[in-house]
Amino acid sequence: MAELLHHINEALWTYVLIGALVACGLWFTWKTRFVQFRMIGEMFRLLADSGKTVSSSGADSVAHERHVSSFQAFAVSVATRIGTGNLAGVATAIAIGGPGAIFWMWMIALLGSATAFVESTLAQLFKQRSLGSFIGGPAYYIMRGLHSKWMAYLFAVLMTLTFGLSYNSIQSNTICGAMQQAFGWQPLVVGIILSVVALVIVFGGIHRIAKVSSVVVPVMAIGYFVLALVIIILNIQHVPHVMKVIVVNAFGIEQGVGGSFGAMVMIGVRRGLFSNEAGEGSAPNVAATATVSHPVKQGLIQALGVFTDTLLVCSCTAFIILISGLYEVPELNGIALTQAALGSEVGSLGPIFVAIAIFLFAFSSIIGNYYYGEANIRFITHDRTVLQVFRVLSGGVMVMFGAMASLDVVWSIGDVCMALVTACNLVAIVFLGKYAFRLLGDYRRQKRSGIKEPVFHRHQLPEIEQDIECWE
Repeated sequence: MAELLHHINEALWTYVLIGALVACGLWFTWKTRFVQFRMIGEMFRLLADSGKTVSSSGADSVAHERHVSSFQAFAVSVATRIGTGNLAGVATAIAIGGPGAIFWMWMIALLGSATAFVESTLAQLFKQRSLGSFIGGPAYYIMRGLHSKWMAYLFAVLMTLTFGLSYNSIQSNTICGAMQQAFGWQPLVVGIILSVVALVIVFGGIHRIAKVSSVVVPVMAIGYFVLALVIIILNIQHVPHVMKVIVVNAFGIEQGVGGSFGAMVMIGVRRGLFSNEAGEGSAPNVAATATVSHPVKQGLIQALGVFTDTLLVCSCTAFIILISGLYEVPELNGIALTQAALGSEVGSLGPIFVAIAIFLFAFSSIIGNYYYGEANIRFITHDRTVLQVFRVLSGGVMVMFGAMASLDVVWSIGDVCMALVTACNLVAIVFLGKYAFRLLGDYRRQKRSGIKEPVFHRHQLPEIEQDIECWE
């Protein structure tokens, strides 16, 4: 099974996804006039102010609605981004593709942040009200924007399979591996504990998920970043060499052109996408839940999430591994490589710290991934029984499956699902991107006219006003 999945992955990624991701990233970067670079200051300002609730003049606020703040939506999306991809995924990329794979992870993040801006802005534009709050995502903007029912349902099914089920098995598998490496705990025991805790949280819905994520994500990200920064400062003399190794290997100067170079680029892009999710259609599901006065606001904040994930957290892991030099040891791969690298720098506490970090990182991803699945289940059907069954499958069955399955199987299944759902979303945002560009132009015009907090109303897009449910 693992071999078959490997061949499918190679075909999908080699001939479809890499070119599409790069092309879309370049196109969106050009059409938004380099929004991910020019408006980075505005991104930080919006994130800092995101705890404020918009008034009823902000086009969305209704007295009885339970609001998810812009920061909480950001925290949930970062919770799914910052997970095994940042620790195990980076290590796997280096072990298989070499240090140069990190360079291509950086490149796909820089381009992907523009893609993330477009998809999350569209999610805000076409969001709907549901059960006292907002809901949305690619399935909704495909249905409302493209008027393609079959494609919307296809995406919803793929998203549910990818995040709600497949990705949760990857997170669980990595947690169990880390715990076994650090403490000798059996995967079965860890899997049972994970399942119970995950089920308690996911049965609480998006508001409980948002509250948990808004606390756990900042703590875990800051803690890991501080430790990595200390290690890098203590080994500052090695940093120039590390950068040289990454750049030299990135262009195949040492390993030569051909198969090894292509494999390095492919693994870098693949692990980069798994980590930052730009273009995958995942973050828009939670971006749509935020209460903001203009769709562009959440688009900018979600673009910042890509930088936070790849350029910050992934780079921390990469530098720790490359400084240690252990990436050249053939026996080490995945989370074991990260634990060994950190152990070589801080001693016996290294593997324990990574085990705790990966538990927080991956567990927050489990509950965030679940929400992505729930949002799409609710798009497919309003049957509460189906939702309850999905909660059991996502938080219980797939977490246990990941605990007991092999690393190769769970990652191979995840890669196939990721390729399919990304391809579906990219097609949609290419056709709908024009609305995100117009919204960005409107946002910039309002800012230039002196309006600190731009406001959007649906009559500003008269040709699709009837397709926009919110933004009165």
